[in-house]
Parts: sequence; C-alpha cells; structure tokens
Amino acid sequence: MEMRLWDHCVEEALSKLESLKLIRSLRPIHLPSDERRRPIEMEQEFGLNSDEFEVFDGLQEWDRASVEVEMAESTFQRWVRDIPSSGDDADCGNQEVGNEAGACSHQKFRKLLLFSGNDYLGLSTHPTISKAAAKAALAHGMGPKGSALICGYTNYHRLLESCLADLKSKEDCLLCPTGFAANMALMTTLGSVGSLLAAGGKPLKDDRVAIFSDALNHASIIDGIRLAERQGSVVAFVYRHCDMSHLNALLLRCPMKKKVVVTDSLFSMDGDFAPMGELSKLRKRHGFLLAIDDAHGTFVCGKNGGGVAEEFNCASDVDICVGTLSKAAGCHGGFIACSKRWKQLIQSRGRSFIFSTSTPVPIAAAAHAAVIVAQKETWRRRAIWKRVQDFHALTGLPVTSPIISLVVGSEEKALQASWYLLKSGFHVTAIRPPTVPPNSCRLRVTLSAAHTLDDLKKFTAALSECINFRDMSVRSTNGHARL
Repeated sequence: MEMRLWDHCVEEALSKLESLKLIRSLRPIHLPSDERRRPIEMEQEFGLNSDEFEVFDGLQEWDRASVEVEMAESTFQRWVRDIPSSGDDADCGNQEVGNEAGACSHQKFRKLLLFSGNDYLGLSTHPTISKAAAKAALAHGMGPKGSALICGYTNYHRLLESCLADLKSKEDCLLCPTGFAANMALMTTLGSVGSLLAAGGKPLKDDRVAIFSDALNHASIIDGIRLAERQGSVVAFVYRHCDMSHLNALLLRCPMKKKVVVTDSLFSMDGDFAPMGELSKLRKRHGFLLAIDDAHGTFVCGKNGGGVAEEFNCASDVDICVGTLSKAAGCHGGFIACSKRWKQLIQSRGRSFIFSTSTPVPIAAAAHAAVIVAQKETWRRRAIWKRVQDFHALTGLPVTSPIISLVVGSEEKALQASWYLLKSGFHVTAIRPPTVPPNSCRLRVTLSAAHTLDDLKKFTAALSECINFRDMSVRSTNGHARL
C-alpha cells in the first residue's frame, strides 16, 4: 500500500475538522524582555548577563551532582528493612529548620552513587541549563497562563519546538506536558482518524485503523491504544518483542488499509533496540505509518543526538517520533516530532495535549538550552558509550546500551541484591511486579556520562558480591504489560 494513503487520510480528517470548525491553532504569545523585572543584582548573582550558551569540554565538578545523592538515615533503614514509607520521613537535608522541626537538624545522611536514573548525559546539573531557567523565571515568572491552545503557548515554547524538529529531521514538533501525554495524544488522534472519515462517525470493520504494537512497548503507548480502542475505530495487534516475522505475518493477514506500527526505539526495561532497519523494509513493503517512542534514545544516540533513527540512518523512514525532555535532556516535558499536517491534527484531537496546562516558561527555556548543550558537548555521548564498553569489559555481560537489565528471577533475590548495593553505597532499585512479570524481577542499572571508570570498577565489584555474572540473564523476552 502506498504511503500516500496516510497523507490522504490526514488531509481528509483535517478537512472534516475544518468543516466542523474544530481545527485548533497555536498562536505564540511573545514574552518581551523587560529589564525592570530582572534586578541587576540578581543577574550578577546568578551570572545571567550573557545570552550565550556556555559549553564545556569534559567532565566538570557539577556533573557529579547528577549521580551523587544523599538519603536520610531513617529512609535508608526503612529501605533496608523493606518497610513501607509514606515519604514523610524527616529528610530536611541542608535546609535551615526552626525549633518546631528540631529533630531534623540532627538527621544523618548517607551518600549514595546513583545507578538507577535516566539522566544519561548528566545535564540535570549543567549550569548553562540552570541559568536559562533562572533567567526566564526572573524575567517572566513561572507561568504558564493556561493550556497551549488558550494562552500558555509562548515564543519560548515555539523556539523549543523548532529546535526539536531540526534535531529529529522533521517538519515540525508539538510540545506536550510529559512523554506519557505525548503518546496518549498520538494514539487517541490515530483513533479519531477512523471516526472522522466514517459516515455517521462509526467506521465499517475494514475502515478502522489497525495499530501494531511491540509486546514490550511503554505503558503510555499501551494506555493510549486502550483509550483509542474505546473510540471504536481502532483495532490493536500485539506482535512478539522485536519479532519482525511475526509482525509481517500479522500485517499480511490484516484486511484493514490504514495500518500503524508503533514501537519503543530503545526499550526502557530491557535496554535493547528495535530492529529499525527491518522496520524500514517492512514499512516500504506494507505502507504502514511508523511511529517510534524515542524517549531513551534522544540525545544519547546518533552523531548529533538525534536518537535511534539517526543512529541507524533511517530517520526519513520514521513518520512520527515521540520523545521526552525528562531523561537525557535533564529537564521535563514531552514532544511529538512530525509533519506540519500531523501536528495540526494532533493539536486538534489529542486530548492529553488539549486539556493539559502548558509547560512552565522556565522549563521550556531550560529544555531549549539542554538541546543546544547536548548537541555541542559531543563528548557526553562519547563518554556514556565508553561507560557501556567499560561495563562489558568489567563483567563480561553482552550489554548494548546504557540501560542494563539484570534479570535475577524472584522478588526476594532482586530485593536482596538491591539492599546489598544500597549498603555498599549504590542506589539501584529492584524492579518487581506489576512492572515486570513474576519471576523476571531484575535490577535496572543505568549508566551516565557523569560516571567515571573508577565508579564502575567499585560498582561492579559490589555487584559481583550479590549476583553471579556467569548465570546472569541480561534481558528478558517476556512481556511486561499486555494490551
């Protein structure tokens, strides 16, 4: 089936919305720079005088703050004993406290090295990104003033969308409050295509949209598909994890013309990549729309940080790319990189976008700075992939990405390993049901560009005391969640 089918469907859906006067437009509100709202002494204190994005060549002392954390002794003891916590522990940290919280002033803290976060490049503590957020906050306050379609869409948001579209080699981009909301918006929009093109709003059986989803896709994709199914215009098919023969067989048997394949690009719980080359070939053969969730690949993979599609040289074969700014960018928010027409359709039908408050202006400013820094500080990508190689050399495990899923089996084994590492000074969480199926519990280890070789030597030494590398399964092919 030719790819022009989906272009035609989008045009028809937009025409229908236009006839119903349901097309929604984004009109950026320009936030002028008012020096009177940013006192000069505050600019000097925070070092905000320059509009340049300062970048650095190599690991700096502030990068360590992205992987070094502290935990209150009371929280530590609860974790070790597996005692449920409400989160109300007296973790006052370095804050000054009054007499009413005197107990906090004597609280002891444990220093831990983080091996369980998603801040892959260590950008969450980068001063250029912090300054961008502070500068926007001092100039404009926090905001936002409302949802993006009302009055929460500014020149800051538009600038971020433009640079993300360039990063992903797409015509345009739509910001969403989170990556979860971005996937939900895309899936419900796909569901609306069938109903918009159907006479009377209810499509015939073969006029529905067929969505083919990898068995290990993220929960946001699964929940989005479930919601789209309730619209009555979507039929979901789950193919075995990264099994292109199974996907091809499902595609061949499917009588519906409007087909979509959606997959994580780098799977968050197993750390393996989608077979992008084979997906590209199947796309050419079957003419389906290809959508990927590049949450864990954006900024980490590809020469320019464009993600997994850039890494595998197939960006032009990906029609829609969902991403997040809360992982390697070290900020917050989600986005959908796509064509201008798809953007117009999603912003008019994606409920999780339409009915959510827009991203705060300082966060948008910080995310824009993060995109620039991630592209310019190319050493960070080299550093994290060097850490992947180091982990392999130290353990002999066949790891392929900064996400290392060490499957130990029972819940008890996973908890014991996590507790041992905690007592050894390493923060690694045991992943248990319902996140993963019973008897596939694991330690999800993540590497960062801010980790050093010495960090890995100490960590793998501790790891070897609680698990046997020779008996270790690095990833599982069992499903974590089902449609």
